Amino acid sequence: MTSEEKSNHWDSLWQEYSKSLENWKTVFEQIQKATNEMQAKFNEVWEKAAKESSVDTMKAFGENWQKSLNEAGIKSFKEFGEAWQKSLNEANASTFKQVAENWQQTLNSSGMESMKAYGEMMKKFAETWNTMWPKYK
Repeated sequence: MTSEEKSNHWDSLWQEYSKSLENWKTVFEQIQKATNEMQAKFNEVWEKAAKESSVDTMKAFGENWQKSLNEAGIKSFKEFGEAWQKSLNEANASTFKQVAENWQQTLNSSGMESMKAYGEMMKKFAETWNTMWPKYK
């Protein structure tokens, strides 16, 4: 391979890498945007449920959601479940808010596993909600 061919090969390889990086950045930004939008809606739903539901209803929902998360077996879910259980014992809005904030910090700190866990957690939230209130499907 001549020096010019090597240079062309390097340029081509670098262009492919750069294109892949740009594609990754675009997808990453889309995931961030979708995650932020989903989290905002989750927060709205959660706040409304906390204001309009009884402690018993919130406790039943939390227990069902925690059970489905634990069955999924992801470490983050187990940690969330423990924090959730603590919040149920204290049963006040600020404790529920703290759980959500801690969960958000976890998501922001541990990469792809958190992204996968977050998606699963939101899926389990919707499944639990639809089990308790089927008309919202």
